[in-house]
Amino acid sequence: MMKIYVTSVFVDDQDRALDFYVGKLGFQKKNDIPVGENRWLTVVSPDQPTGTELLLEPSDHPAVKPYQAAIVADGIPAASFHVDDLANTYDRLTEGGVRFMLAPIDAGDVKMAVLDDTCGNLIQLVQIKNPQPH
Repeated sequence: MMKIYVTSVFVDDQDRALDFYVGKLGFQKKNDIPVGENRWLTVVSPDQPTGTELLLEPSDHPAVKPYQAAIVADGIPAASFHVDDLANTYDRLTEGGVRFMLAPIDAGDVKMAVLDDTCGNLIQLVQIKNPQPH
């Protein structure tokens, strides 16, 4: 069996990204290990501290900026996060100063919204309308 251990988003400022992902979105810092000029900086969901880690990957590789600019221009999210109550999450984040590019909409079996992470990415939030029991 294979599981996702770490996935990443490119960020233009690791400190600002950490502030946003922890302070605004509610993740918790898992790893913060110096690696040259940057850090191996990961966050996790507080209710799954041993679950999949999100690496806040420095965007200093020359290919990243054009890639990020192109997907943002086309409105493509770099990552998608599940929430239990999108309306409540949207209200809480909006009140906290998070800028949404797309307010919550119905999209088939899900409700979704898209926010700007302030570090070069669009992030999609998804609520499954009729979740199946595990």
